[in-house]
Amino acid sequence: MVELDPIRLELNTYDKPLVEMRDSLDLAVKEKRIQELNREMEDPHIWDNPEEAQRKMKQLASLKEDVNGYNNLVENRNDIRDMIAMADEEPDPSLVPEVQEMFDDFKQKFDALRMKTLLSGEYDGCNAIVTLHAGTGGTEAMDWTGMLYRMYTRWAEAHGFQVEVLDQLEGDEAGLKSVTFQVNGENAYGLLKSEHGVHRLVRISPFNANGKRQTSFAACEVMPDIEEDLDIEIDPKDIRIDTYRSSGAGGQHINKTSSAIRITHFPTGIVVTCQNERSQFQNKDKAFQELKIKLFMLKKQQNAEKLDDIRGKVTEIAWGNQIRSYFLQPYQLIKDLRTGEEQTNAQKVLDGDIDPFINAYLRWTALGNTDQTDKPENR
Repeated sequence: MVELDPIRLELNTYDKPLVEMRDSLDLAVKEKRIQELNREMEDPHIWDNPEEAQRKMKQLASLKEDVNGYNNLVENRNDIRDMIAMADEEPDPSLVPEVQEMFDDFKQKFDALRMKTLLSGEYDGCNAIVTLHAGTGGTEAMDWTGMLYRMYTRWAEAHGFQVEVLDQLEGDEAGLKSVTFQVNGENAYGLLKSEHGVHRLVRISPFNANGKRQTSFAACEVMPDIEEDLDIEIDPKDIRIDTYRSSGAGGQHINKTSSAIRITHFPTGIVVTCQNERSQFQNKDKAFQELKIKLFMLKKQQNAEKLDDIRGKVTEIAWGNQIRSYFLQPYQLIKDLRTGEEQTNAQKVLDGDIDPFINAYLRWTALGNTDQTDKPENR
């Protein structure tokens, strides 16, 4: 049928990318590993070590998801071709929308799996620890920080990730001065690492009686939550541990005791906080783990500058350093200054639809690009 010729031609363009995707996913290696893990899971003694068993089950599920996802994609392509061949033999106009729907579904699944092939970094599969800080802009910046926190939590919920607040400091009038939260889910860090940097908001300020347009900034730092026991020694002389009253949720008892923990590491200037857990002991454990992760990155990279590859550059939260601009007035436009990705439905993005920016960043870095947020055109 003539109506199906465009679909037929476009479908043919996916043959080579599918082969490239198969190679990128290392399916042969993964299928062999699946067989090995299946044999290991049959060992009745595997649950003698529950943590190791859980880790292997998680790895097995991830490998099967990749293999099955690719095989289903190839099967879907073949089904579409069979439908087109059927329509060629016995023309039926009712088949056109059905084939179009199948093809649209195929393209969506192809793009999703292709994005996964770009998550090949050493820590991409980890959970993510995200910290937001209000920058230039006073109350407006604190409100903007709160808006970003809502955006990321909405995105996480839409992807089935769990969000755990580790530390939160409310704004004086509105929003948040800062918040640290953990996003738990497969590839959370690999996806959210695109968000590291300064985010700029331009809008008519609801806190300005004159209704003037105002620019404000907030910074986002993203680090991987490395679950393994890190061999990092911390000299007690190099740190200061402060306790303070938790300001977050957790019941009457937790807010009446100094259960929150702040650890300052003098040699590096790193400060970590945690107030989410119910006891001071638990908060201290979590804060020390976060500190170890950051020190591990420094040790691994040998110097602080190379840490930029993991957490991105630490820059002033002000003009010239933004990675993305959000214009709400006089027009709506959200533009990433690294990749050039633009979206005009600002509310949709602020409601958590940041996948276009994440996908554009993954494609951009796959081409060998790196963050350069202090370019003149970003000012």
